[in-house]
Amino acid sequence: MKQLLFFLCLLCLPCSAQDKRYHGDGIDNLLRFVPITAVITMKAAGMEGASSWKRLATNTVASYAIAAGTTYALKHSIHSRRPDGTDRRSFPSGHSTVVFAGAHILYKEYGRKHPWIAVAGYGVAAATAADRVRRNRHHWADVAAGAAIGIAGTELGYRLGDLITGEKSRYQLSITPNEVALNICL
Repeated sequence: MKQLLFFLCLLCLPCSAQDKRYHGDGIDNLLRFVPITAVITMKAAGMEGASSWKRLATNTVASYAIAAGTTYALKHSIHSRRPDGTDRRSFPSGHSTVVFAGAHILYKEYGRKHPWIAVAGYGVAAATAADRVRRNRHHWADVAAGAAIGIAGTELGYRLGDLITGEKSRYQLSITPNEVALNICL
């Protein structure tokens, strides 16, 4: 844990000042999808994770729905101006929400057996958040709130998903090419 904290501190040092000259699209637009892509790639490659495909899909959809829904609702109700002045949708950072939700899913699926995979996921998440601040798109509070929402949304999504797909569940989810059905056993 000390190594992770040291790594995150080193990562943030060059990003401590915002770059007031630049605010366009950057690498963070791709980096935000790296952790969840890693989860799906490792699962497809046959690496054993904590969940079956069905549980992973259910928990991932629930996690992103909760995290993204919360972020969207806050962005459209708080109206915080971005540091670069382009709009009033700064708080919380959607990029940080997405990348930290993916990093936390990566941790929940592979972090217990392979801790360095989780460290890499959180490292990508921290780099993405720091780049949003460096490029003058967000304040530090925006990315911190986005990170918290992403992690909390994943925790809630896994709890909700486990109610649907768990062994003692009264619910059964079936997914076919033509439909998605949720059955409730009474």
